[in-house]
Amino acid sequence: MKKEFERFDMKRPPIPTRWYLQPLEWLLSWPATIKHRTQIHRKGTEGLKPPYVLLCNHNAFMDFKVATRAIFPYRANYVVAIDGFIGREGLLRSIGCICKRKFTNDITLIRQLKTVINNGNIAVLYPEARYSLCGTTAVLPASLGKLCKLLGVPVVTLICHGHHVNSPFWNLHDRRISPTEADFELLFSAEELEKATVNEVNGKILEAFQYDDFAWLRESGLKINWPKRAEGLHKVLYQCPACGTEFRMSTEGSKICCVACGKSWSMKENGSLLADIGDTEFSHIPDWYEWERKNVQAEVKAGTYSSGELNVIVDTLPNAKRFIRLGEGTMIHDMNGFTVRGMDTDGDRFEMMKPVPSLYSCHIEYEYLGKHGDCVDLNTLEDTWYVYPQGSDFSVTKMALATEELYYAHRRDIGRPCREGFA
Repeated sequence: MKKEFERFDMKRPPIPTRWYLQPLEWLLSWPATIKHRTQIHRKGTEGLKPPYVLLCNHNAFMDFKVATRAIFPYRANYVVAIDGFIGREGLLRSIGCICKRKFTNDITLIRQLKTVINNGNIAVLYPEARYSLCGTTAVLPASLGKLCKLLGVPVVTLICHGHHVNSPFWNLHDRRISPTEADFELLFSAEELEKATVNEVNGKILEAFQYDDFAWLRESGLKINWPKRAEGLHKVLYQCPACGTEFRMSTEGSKICCVACGKSWSMKENGSLLADIGDTEFSHIPDWYEWERKNVQAEVKAGTYSSGELNVIVDTLPNAKRFIRLGEGTMIHDMNGFTVRGMDTDGDRFEMMKPVPSLYSCHIEYEYLGKHGDCVDLNTLEDTWYVYPQGSDFSVTKMALATEELYYAHRRDIGRPCREGFA
């Protein structure tokens, strides 16, 4: 079923930022970087002029503001997910944004990026395609090196540090971390890029993208003084390392605890965890997250991974005007991938299937917009579905981990394993 909604015009070519909006863009970006005393460390980028490709890590909205300051006084075109355009398509197009539906293979985007480069501007991409869940590197697309080679201009990275611990994806409250840092580095000149292989380009990009915000926080000596600093962390750390129970973690204030066995941990001001009683299984939050990944990996290897059938509410975003309630249905995420089926408000059936080979990762949201709950974002080239599971026996974090592990397993099965860090 494909409803006859007005669709977003993905083929409309990007334009440079309107001259009269550029000062506004600077004005909106500078205060945040001043507030957090952002220190930008430049390596090989002194005097760099467009056109070039800028690859940025992604932890918070603050990333965009630092990027604007880093490239000053030049204009850029940013690749932005369609939900960022809701209610403001005209404005975002006018400041040069390019719309993308997450985790889709879109050849139109390549043409648009070529247009940006031909216009002599900066093409800004966030190749992780979603906020990091725990302040560490998310999977990168293996096509990145090939894209850079195709564009044929200098490749630059902007890796920000401190944005996740300041405003983590699982609780966006500003913790006033200051100073934050960013590494603005030239990886390849156009001449170096031409001589390099795709594997060499990918290797250098992956090396630049290694970051860990919680390790950075400890090493910097900064503190998270906010008393509710752990609230929301259970969205990421959904499995208890003491008893192994899933989906029964909760947080309050600076505590995370397991409702099933009662064990609790305190999140310290330096971002580390300490068990209130007994051994501390994981003091480093990303280590707990990677332990969960290994458990999901074991389920995938055994062929037993399944979310079970979940009742869901589905909203569709065919264009940038607003979400439309599609209807209610069911979702299963298992060894075959995602299957969403249901009936819309007109009584017509709908279905979306995302088989394992079609999706190397997925976008999730926690308590989307503060009122809709956790969801999985599934996309085609023409539509975006926000799928909201109902009840409590699920974790969208586990679904995100499983999406990646299922894809890796598929690639190994067909004799084309993914390079570490890439999909």
